[in-house]
Amino acid sequence: MYRFDVYSGELLIGWSELESGDPPMGVAFGKFIPAPDYEAVRSAAVELENEERGVPHLSIRLSDGTVLRSAGGVHITDHSVELGENGREIAVLGIEYPLYKELFPHHVDAYERKF
Repeated sequence: MYRFDVYSGELLIGWSELESGDPPMGVAFGKFIPAPDYEAVRSAAVELENEERGVPHLSIRLSDGTVLRSAGGVHITDHSVELGENGREIAVLGIEYPLYKELFPHHVDAYERKF
């Protein structure tokens, strides 16, 4: 699996393996592991999690620094106050094919095995 770095603007705030997905929707999501600079935006993630907008300027970068484009953006859900370290998740919505299949072949294979 890849490691996907999570940025707020130019600030590295964490990472995820985006270990789960919904291939037909182009969605990848997983556990969000915060970096020390996450504290700079954490309150916004907690306060805004139930609204349609999220923490501004979130992006996912690949290992070569390329920004992962997504039609629906990047969203952090933070329930760590109630659930501890396992209470943080990140989702990337609307990743286009064929890039989705290239980055997440395991999600696509798991989906296809259902049929």
